[in-house]
Amino acid sequence: MDFVFFNPNSFPVDLKKVDCDVYLDSSYVGKFLLDTTMHIGGATEFTLPASLDVEMKNVLKNSLNLLMSNEVLIGARGTTRMGRGGFYLNIPFRYEGRQKLNIF
Repeated sequence: MDFVFFNPNSFPVDLKKVDCDVYLDSSYVGKFLLDTTMHIGGATEFTLPASLDVEMKNVLKNSLNLLMSNEVLIGARGTTRMGRGGFYLNIPFRYEGRQKLNIF
């Protein structure tokens, strides 16, 4: 899975760390961690390749609902460490959005 983000600032920033919990239909499914520095240009969209540590028991208990639906509510809550010029801040974030599923 890839996460696509947008840097709304007109200046470039460095992303040092992402630590977030991922949810499907409000049920916790796993954790996404990124501990690599990325340089992000100003006012640009960027992609983070995602590898999740998934708790299968939470995915399996909601699998019937996921198969019967053509879309799922995806959520992510966590923090990221961003900055530039040696000055970095931990910034909390929260995302929720519907994603269409193309299973069949």
